[in-house]
Amino acid sequence: MSVLLLGGTGTTGRPLSRLLPEARVASRQPGPGRVRFDWADPATFRPALAGVRAVYLVPPPADLEPMRLAAPFFEEATAAGVRRVVLLGALSAFDAAPGVDELFRAVREMPESAVLRPSGFMQNLLGEHPLAAGLRERGELVGATGDGKVGWIDAEDIAAVAARLLTGPAPAGEHLLTGPGALSYGEVAELITGLTGRPVRHRPVSVAEQAAMFGATGLPPAFAGRLAEIYGAIADGAEDLVTGAVEEITGRPPRSLREFVRAHLA
Repeated sequence: MSVLLLGGTGTTGRPLSRLLPEARVASRQPGPGRVRFDWADPATFRPALAGVRAVYLVPPPADLEPMRLAAPFFEEATAAGVRRVVLLGALSAFDAAPGVDELFRAVREMPESAVLRPSGFMQNLLGEHPLAAGLRERGELVGATGDGKVGWIDAEDIAAVAARLLTGPAPAGEHLLTGPGALSYGEVAELITGLTGRPVRHRPVSVAEQAAMFGATGLPPAFAGRLAEIYGAIADGAEDLVTGAVEEITGRPPRSLREFVRAHLA
């Protein structure tokens, strides 16, 4: 089955493209082995979908009303003969936003579909993510998460699940994806301190402070506020969850945060 990877150069798309080397990788920046795709430019939809039968769908970024951009894509996908869509959602209550729920319904209307709902990415501790910036620059993990726990998951494990669902028997339903254990920000700070020898602490902030921090990174105010509310929900236990879905689908256990930190000590 020919596969199109939206967000193919992103956090989950990169490892997924390695697992599915024959897949078509979509990106706003075309290059070797990539096809141009831009949610804001519907003219890029049809060429990207030509000959495709399965799509890994990463929604329009930082958008609480994704169907404004995604509706024309689904029309083109249906016309192109796409049968299978695997959507990257989230474990959090973010997916309960009315506009996001509309996207979920559109995915479920495809002949074959599945929704991935992963917990917090381990990769948020790396790169340009605000959590990673505070960790590197000030030795602190900043969040309105209190003592609430997160079932941290490696994007490589999300990609492994997606690869199976895109190429195996017809998928169905929602899949709650977590790592093998749930840890609070404070526990993550202790783990990193123990493995690196560098003191790291969790600095609690309010939901309003969290929203202001996200807004300072350039996120739209409404999206920044919604994202901060999710951090507050974590404090209330909304993501204190561990599932066996990764192992059930891939046949191997997910990577632990301890293993992830060890692999990225540099």
